[in-house]
Amino acid sequence: MNLELKRPLAFFDLETTGLNIATDRIVEISIVKILPNGEKQVKTELVNPTIPISKESAEIHGITAEKIKDKPTFKELANDLESFIKDCDLAGFNSNRFDVPLLAEEFLRAGVDFNVNDRKLVDVQNIFHKMEQRTLVAAYKFYCNKDLTNAHSAEADTTATYEILEAQIEKYTDLKGDTPFLSEFSQMTKNADLLGRFVYNGNNVVVFNFGKHKGKPVTEVLAKEPGYYSWMMNGDFPLYTKKVMKDIKTNMLPIKPQQPKTNKPTIKKKPVVKKEPTANSLDMLKNKFNS
Repeated sequence: MNLELKRPLAFFDLETTGLNIATDRIVEISIVKILPNGEKQVKTELVNPTIPISKESAEIHGITAEKIKDKPTFKELANDLESFIKDCDLAGFNSNRFDVPLLAEEFLRAGVDFNVNDRKLVDVQNIFHKMEQRTLVAAYKFYCNKDLTNAHSAEADTTATYEILEAQIEKYTDLKGDTPFLSEFSQMTKNADLLGRFVYNGNNVVVFNFGKHKGKPVTEVLAKEPGYYSWMMNGDFPLYTKKVMKDIKTNMLPIKPQQPKTNKPTIKKKPVVKKEPTANSLDMLKNKFNS
């Protein structure tokens, strides 16, 4: 095994009702967990999303409402899934932009306080795009010299992603097999939230990455425009983005109020000018002490 793991790495893939992170739902999830000793554990679940599956999505993954109508909801599976990936770093194909944010939404919606701050995220697609710039099917053919059958089946895609990463580490001598390196290398931007609404600038300060305040420090905007926080928290933003916004606001240092300026008139003292003794004054002193 080319991977050098100090903690489990969970490869996962989602099939969904659509592509909107905030409103769409998972219909299938597959997780391939690789333990540091090389052992592989697989968990695949069909999920009742409780909302309609878009026609476009159904045509891609082939999962229909009939197929999942009697399956458990994500809320019913949430605790078991969270337990399965507990203490795992996460990996996937295009996972940083889609799968991880959507998984976080589902967990938070189910009441599970899912957090990625203590996890490394490895996006195999980003590594692939940096090296070759192709699709998953092409990547599988390029790196593994295999045809990806049953593409858009969550388990097939997840297993292929794991095999591709193994082949990438073997092919490129400048790639290391440890998860922290792969996580750093597979990042395109240094995000503060999962979708990159907030990013870290060159000074490691969290700034807005969208809208009228793009590039401005979040704490600076919230201090000057408190209503922007309410606008975001009530807006159509993903729950994880709102969670990050709330954490930033909670950890802000209180701003000390400025002391009001007084209108008391200032009295300028006249400078004391020392007079040089004149000839007459010297004569008067001489007469005084000599008399």
